[in-house]
Amino acid sequence: MTLLSQLIARKRKVHFRASVLPGNLVLRADKGGGQQRRQARSRTRIIIGVFLVLYAIIGGRLVQYALSRNEAVSAILQSDRLMASRPDIVDRNGELLATDINTVSLFAEPNRIIDPDEAIEKLATVIPDLDRRDTYHKLSAKGGRFAWLRRQLTPRQQSDILALGVPGIGFRPEKKRFYPGGPTASHILGYVDIDNRGVSGMERYIDEQGFADLKSAGLTNNQPLESLKLSIDNRVQNIVRDVVVNAVANYQAKAAGAVILDVNTGEVLAMASAPDFDPNNPLGGAKDGWLNRMSNGTFEMGSTFKTFSLALALDTGKVKLTDSFDATQPLRIGGFTINDFHGQRRWLTLPEVFEFSSNIGTARIVDVVGMETQRKYMTDFGLLTRLQTELPEVKSPSQPKEWKKINSITISFGHGVATTPLQTAVAGAALVNGGRLMNPTFLLHRREQAAAARLVVKPSTSDDVRYLFKLNGVKGSGRNADVAGFNVGGKTGTADKVVNGRYANNLNFNAFLAAFPIEKPQFVVLTFCDEPKNGEQGQNIAAYTAAPMVRDIVSRAAPLLGVEPSFGEGGAAMLQSY
Repeated sequence: MTLLSQLIARKRKVHFRASVLPGNLVLRADKGGGQQRRQARSRTRIIIGVFLVLYAIIGGRLVQYALSRNEAVSAILQSDRLMASRPDIVDRNGELLATDINTVSLFAEPNRIIDPDEAIEKLATVIPDLDRRDTYHKLSAKGGRFAWLRRQLTPRQQSDILALGVPGIGFRPEKKRFYPGGPTASHILGYVDIDNRGVSGMERYIDEQGFADLKSAGLTNNQPLESLKLSIDNRVQNIVRDVVVNAVANYQAKAAGAVILDVNTGEVLAMASAPDFDPNNPLGGAKDGWLNRMSNGTFEMGSTFKTFSLALALDTGKVKLTDSFDATQPLRIGGFTINDFHGQRRWLTLPEVFEFSSNIGTARIVDVVGMETQRKYMTDFGLLTRLQTELPEVKSPSQPKEWKKINSITISFGHGVATTPLQTAVAGAALVNGGRLMNPTFLLHRREQAAAARLVVKPSTSDDVRYLFKLNGVKGSGRNADVAGFNVGGKTGTADKVVNGRYANNLNFNAFLAAFPIEKPQFVVLTFCDEPKNGEQGQNIAAYTAAPMVRDIVSRAAPLLGVEPSFGEGGAAMLQSY
C-alpha cells in the first residue's frame, strides 16, 4: 500500500471513531464554543461603551464652549464689541471729521506654533519693527491659547502675512477710528485708544454720554449710529489752525492758540492750540502737543482783564464814561508800586484809561467799586469758577485763597488770577452781546437754545464796552488787528510770566480779546501767543503778536462766516465794483 493510501485509510478511521464516541464528549466540545461567543460579545460591548463615553465627553465640551462667554475661551473681546461702530463726527455743514473703518488685527495661538523662531523671522519680513523678544515670549508660552501680535494691520500687511503660511497665526476683524483732517481739529475731536474707546475731546464726551456703557454691556453692534454734529465749521477751523501754527513758527513762540465764538449762541466755530497732534497717530506727536491750552491751560491774561474791570465799574453806576482818574504818579499799595507801560503822567478819562491801558487808572477805578463787588462780578462773569462745556479737558481757574487790597488791585489789570483763554473769550462775549453769559458749546445749537443765558451786566454797559473796544481798535493797541470793512475792536493783554515765583520781564504771555463787526458783534475772537521772541517790528508785546493773529483770522474767515463787509457811506458802490 502506498503512503498516500495509508494516510487516507487512517483519516477514515479517526473520523469513524469520533462519530461513535459517547455523547458527553460531543457536548463538551459544544460547551467550549459557546464560551468563546460570549467573550466576543463582552468585548464588543466594552468597545461600544468606551466609544459612547468618548462621544459623551466631546459633546459635553462642545456644550461647555457654546455656553461660555468668549472671554472665558480666549483673551479677546467678543467680536461684536470689536466691531461695534462709534458714531461719525461731522462739522456744522455735515463734513466728515471722524469715522470708523474696518481693519484686522494679527493674533497667535501659541499652542499651535511649531517653531517660534521661524515664525518670528517670517513675520519680521512684513512687520520690520516687530518686537522680537516680546513676540518670542508670547509664542513660546506653554499652554498659551491666544496672544495679540499686532493691532490694526493694513490690507497689504494682511495679504503678505497670509502668503507666509505660518500655522497658528490668525486675523480678527476690528474697527479703527480715522480722522480725515489729521491734526486740524485734534484738540476738539480728541482721539481713541487701540480698543476704540474715547480718551479725550469729543470722543471721550461720546463715551461719557453712555456709549461706553452700552458697548461694555454688548448692546452696540456693527450698524452705523446717528452722526454727532459739532458747532465748528471745518473751513474756518483750517484757517484758525493755520494762523496758530504759523504764529508759533513766525514769532518763535512756545505756544499759541485761538478761538472763534458766536456771541448769540455760545457756539464754538473754531478753536486751535499749538503744538498739537495727529489723532490718527496720537503717540507719534510731541508730548507738549497733547495739552489743549485753550481750555485746559490757565494763564494770567494781562490787560484783557481791564475790559471786565471797567465793565463791572460802569455796571454798578459808581463810575461813568465821562469820569477822570489820576494817573500822574505811580501808585504805591502795601509796599508794591503800580506803574503804566505807556505812562501818560496825567489825569485820564475812563476811555483813555482803556486806550492807553493804564494800570494806575484801572486800579483807581476798581478801588471806587470795592473788592467785594469786584469779586462778585468776576464770579458772575464765570472767571473764578470752572467752565461748563462738553469738552472734558477744562481746567479750573486759580485765584488767591484770601483776597486783600493788593490782590484786588493787581487782578484789575490781569495779574493774580489765571483763567483759561476759552473762559476769557466766553466772558468777553457776554460783554458785547447785550450782557448775556452763556456756556460755550461744541454742539450745533439753535438760537432759541441760547434762551437760558444769564444776564450779567445791563445792556447799556454792553454798549459802553463795545464803544471802548471800537475806540481801542481805531486809536489804541488794537489797530494791528483791524480788517477793512469788518471793523474789529478789542483789547490787548501783555502779561509778564511767573518764573520761580517771580515775574520775568523778558517772557510774555500775549493775548487779544476782539469782537467783530464791532457795531453789532456777531463773533468774538481770542488769540494768544506764549513767550514770543520775534514779534512784528521786533516787538514781543500783544499788539505785534496776538493782534496780527486776529487780523489774519478775520480777513480769511469772516466771508465764510457770512459777515458782509461794510465801508460806511457809499460802501454799496464799492461792493458793486469789487
